[in-house]
Parts: sequence; C-alpha cells; structure tokens
Amino acid sequence: MKLKRIVTYWIVAGYFFAFSSLAQSPAKGRSMPSVTVKTLKGEATNTSSISNDGKPIIISFWATWCKPCIEEMNNIAEVYPEWQKETGVKLVAVSIDDARTMQRVAPFVNGRKWPYEFLLDSNSDFKRSLNVNMPPHTFLVSGKGEIVWQHVGYVDGNEEELYEQVKKIAAAQ
Repeated sequence: MKLKRIVTYWIVAGYFFAFSSLAQSPAKGRSMPSVTVKTLKGEATNTSSISNDGKPIIISFWATWCKPCIEEMNNIAEVYPEWQKETGVKLVAVSIDDARTMQRVAPFVNGRKWPYEFLLDSNSDFKRSLNVNMPPHTFLVSGKGEIVWQHVGYVDGNEEELYEQVKKIAAAQ
C-alpha cells in the first residue's frame, strides 16, 4: 500500500495546531461492506446498496464538529456540478456524529444546501467496517462497487487530487 503523509500547521488565537493526513491507495477489489445506516429522514438503508449506475462514487465520512470536514464539503460543493457533468460522480456524505449530536445533522446540512446524498452512521458500524479513525476520511468507489482509493484528513486543495482520481476511474469504466 502506497502512503503519503501531509502535515499542515496552523496558529489560531495563539494556539499551535498540527494536522496530519494520510493519502493511501488500498488493494484493488475491496468491496463496500454491508452495514445498516439511516437516511436523513430516518429510514434504514444498507451500504451495500449504494450505487451510481456504473459511475464513480465518493464516500466521505464527516461530522458537524469537524472543521476540516466542513471546509472540504464546502470546497467540493463549489465544483461538484462540474464534476458530475464530466464524470457522473456521486458523493455520499456519511455523518459520524454520535447519538448526542445526530439531531443537529439535518438542520446543519439543510442550512448549507450541500448537493450530496447523506447517510447517518450514529452507531459507527459503517465507520468501523472501513477502519475510519478520524474524519474527514474519503473513499473513492468504482462503478463496480470496489474501493479504489482513500484519503484521510483535509487541507485546501485536496479536492483537486480527489477529482484527478475520479477522472481516472471514470475514464477506465
């Protein structure tokens, strides 16, 4: 597995923060796990049913309390219509907010008018099945349902790398 570590340093209000992200490409052929999650309307759905008519899918694990997650989702929202037009990609945003904060997700999302499909993983079953340790954690899934790329963390510009990967997958299908 190829790994690339990216470290970003911020000074905010006199405090020093270091964020590390890890870009990695997992073994090809790993399929989406079968886990029950909920939609924003509270309906149960299985993650194995996530599909996009043979086109790429981005699975993004995020949380309302995660500032890099929000930045990533905002930045992708700006270019998402173009991505969809060119590649047909679909983004499924999976909230990992816990039971205490889960009720904040729908109003949070509706206030931002993000154009994504949203799922709620309040029990962290989906998160655990994919070994997600911290958000944002983004997966790229081929039209065949295989995980072909993943990235942990976010710094401004990471969405460009994601889109390059999306274009490669879209062209290969």
